[in-house]
Amino acid sequence: MSFENADSLGPEKHIELYDPIVGLKAILVVDNTAAGPAIGGVRMAPDVTAHECFRLARAMTFKNAAAGLPHGGGKSVIVGDPAMPPEHKERVIRAFARAIAKIENYIPGPDMGTDETAMAWVRDEIGRAVGLPRELGGIPLDEIGATGYGLAAAAEAAQPYCGFGLSGARLAIQGFGAVGQHGARFLGEKGAILVAASDSKGTISDPAGLDVAALIALKRAGKSVVDHARGKKGDPGAVVDADCDIWIPAARPDVIGMANVDRLKARLVLQGANIPITRDAEQALHKKGVLVVPDFIANAGGVICASVEYHGGTQAGAFAAIREKIHANTSETLERSKTERIAPRDAAEALAKDRVLRAMSYRRHG
Repeated sequence: MSFENADSLGPEKHIELYDPIVGLKAILVVDNTAAGPAIGGVRMAPDVTAHECFRLARAMTFKNAAAGLPHGGGKSVIVGDPAMPPEHKERVIRAFARAIAKIENYIPGPDMGTDETAMAWVRDEIGRAVGLPRELGGIPLDEIGATGYGLAAAAEAAQPYCGFGLSGARLAIQGFGAVGQHGARFLGEKGAILVAASDSKGTISDPAGLDVAALIALKRAGKSVVDHARGKKGDPGAVVDADCDIWIPAARPDVIGMANVDRLKARLVLQGANIPITRDAEQALHKKGVLVVPDFIANAGGVICASVEYHGGTQAGAFAAIREKIHANTSETLERSKTERIAPRDAAEALAKDRVLRAMSYRRHG
């Protein structure tokens, strides 16, 4: 990352971490802490980059600001295969924790490639982390489905703006991990029908509807969605072509770009992953009349839950806060988008940036 990524909001810190003994290569970006210590997940993947880390950190700044949390935004990425042997992964995670021990205005949480156990290792090393196991007083956000619950709240708030209801709506999910699974479950409780789902091994689809509980059971058993007993099988990218009303990207960044955006058939896109669609592709969807609820609005359930945990709240309190904040922010974003005739992302960024700048105005200067 170079200084060309910097602007009036941040980042405040960009640190590269390296420990050749355990094989640690990592990057930490603390973007903005005007509202409080930064909360942001620890992502592990073999192809993460500094630029990706900065984009994710800025998304966390906007996400926390939009949700009205007393936290700034940050992100860390560890270069590595999350499926490495558990004992090696623990050594790497613990080395990472020790390396960030003195960066006290950054609070790590789970993200793609890490989980509650990893956060327990981090807290054991440096005394701070969120998304902890229940045994350590945490609210395990992946286990309870905090982000998926928030996606359902965003979908409810979006109904008046997208021209259809959730009952009977056809749903497709790209990336059937923790976020995708719980998103399918909570939206299914509201009447949505899962017609397509994908993971790294492939896509399964059935216009008559897939068995969500069976798919979740397969994933928890270490299998793929394509091991489902019925449905049409395709490659992982085939989920983009699903004939659906709601499409949820819940995996890696930039899965939709100008090369494949015209293949999407959905009327509503709920961004379950961070930065899953390039800005130009998102603008193209807006021009086509597809309603896109931006990542830092729609998928804030996880960090809201983490903040509630950090401040000593309960699981019930976390669910209540998620629904209230995400429903309100989705409604405000989409109403501003409609009134000002701008894309939802532009409306959401204006909302979040205004809140960050107000928080910065209270800081001492000089």
